Order: sequence, then structure tokens, then C-alpha cells
Amino acid sequence: MLIFTMLGEASTTEIARNKDAQGYGENRDAAVAGGSVAGRARRDLEKKSGKRIASKENYKQLPEAVARKRVKKEGP
Repeated sequence: MLIFTMLGEASTTEIARNKDAQGYGENRDAAVAGGSVAGRARRDLEKKSGKRIASKENYKQLPEAVARKRVKKEGP
């Protein structure tokens, strides 16, 4: 799954550079386009392999202490 995250980040960077994205709006558009590239690649792999990339079986649960810290930071 990490490889698709990296693909999305690299795609976003390349799109933003090629379009000379300036400001929030243009960079957000580049990020959406980069995420679409990674999403299509993931779906294509799932279709051709016949297996889901992310599933309940391969999902890594956060340790409880880490999860509590996140909830505490996000809280009011």
C-alpha cells in the first residue's frame, strides 16, 4: 500500500511542477490529480491480480497507546 502512497505523492509533485502550480487552489488540483493516478493504478492492480490490496486481513492495527494519543490530540 505504501507504494501507491509514494506514487500519489510523486505524481502530485510532477503535476504541480509541470503546471507551475501557485497557491492553494492550483496545488489542491494537482493533489487531486496525483491521487487519481495512484487510485487508478491500485484499482488496475486489484483487477488484474484478482485480489484487494487493502483488506481486513492485511490491515495493521495501531497499538492502543498510539491510538489514544491520536484521539487525545484530535479532541477538544
